[in-house]
Amino acid sequence: MTTATTTIPVEIVSWVTKLVGGDGSGRRLFDEPLGQGTTVRSLLRGLTRRFPELDAALWHGDQIGEHIEVLVNDAVLGVTHSLDSGLAPGDRITLLGQYMGG
Repeated sequence: MTTATTTIPVEIVSWVTKLVGGDGSGRRLFDEPLGQGTTVRSLLRGLTRRFPELDAALWHGDQIGEHIEVLVNDAVLGVTHSLDSGLAPGDRITLLGQYMGG
């Protein structure tokens, strides 16, 4: 008997797609496993372990760097969720590249 695995969708948008095998435009979607006690941090660490370029761009030490915005359920990280907030079925994460320049 197989059991259904619950996942959290992680949508990667804009130039950040280059860091996960995309062309730097559009979107890429990954379904990441949701286990008991999964936090925003543990889910993102699991994803970035598979993509070294994303890992280098997203993390600054143990915190999120400044060039990629993390949204949890369409709210910027720090508004309703922190890196250590637990995730539940129905939650979703978006990684959105910040645009720099002037």
